[in-house]
Amino acid sequence: MKAPPRPFWPPLAAGTALGLVLLLTFLISGHGLGASGFFTRLAAWTSGLLMPDWATANSYFGPFLAGNPLASWISWEIVGVILGGLAGALASGRFRAGIEHGPRIGGGARLAWALLGGVLVGFGARLAQGCTSGIGLSGSATLAVAGFVFLAGFFGAGFLGSMFARRLWQ
Repeated sequence: MKAPPRPFWPPLAAGTALGLVLLLTFLISGHGLGASGFFTRLAAWTSGLLMPDWATANSYFGPFLAGNPLASWISWEIVGVILGGLAGALASGRFRAGIEHGPRIGGGARLAWALLGGVLVGFGARLAQGCTSGIGLSGSATLAVAGFVFLAGFFGAGFLGSMFARRLWQ
């Protein structure tokens, strides 16, 4: 018989651990946490493979084409996030394949909504020149008031959005 999954961390402990990870990323790499830059580099690299002349001349993608994408710190951050998430899921007994969804929405619709939401958030992150974790956590780490306000606003919007989605799909 399979052992039950371990309980989630208390919020204070999880927040403290995240803060220590953020501090370590500043000390080791000189950068804060964030992931949207990786997807921009991936899109530029893919464009460079498929349409090299266009990508090089493009004012947005062109600067990202210098050098190997694996030489960028953010590429290795993403590899670490994937491996760390996998290790955490395995260690806690929570790793399983499947699509989580409520009783009023199927797996295909859940994936479609997740893709649409991811594309919109990614587009917004690039318009803002960074994702919420990079701006919010890094700005908050430097005790910038805007970082705290920004992060609190996104937390509140996410909380309200999750309440709406829960009522809609359960």
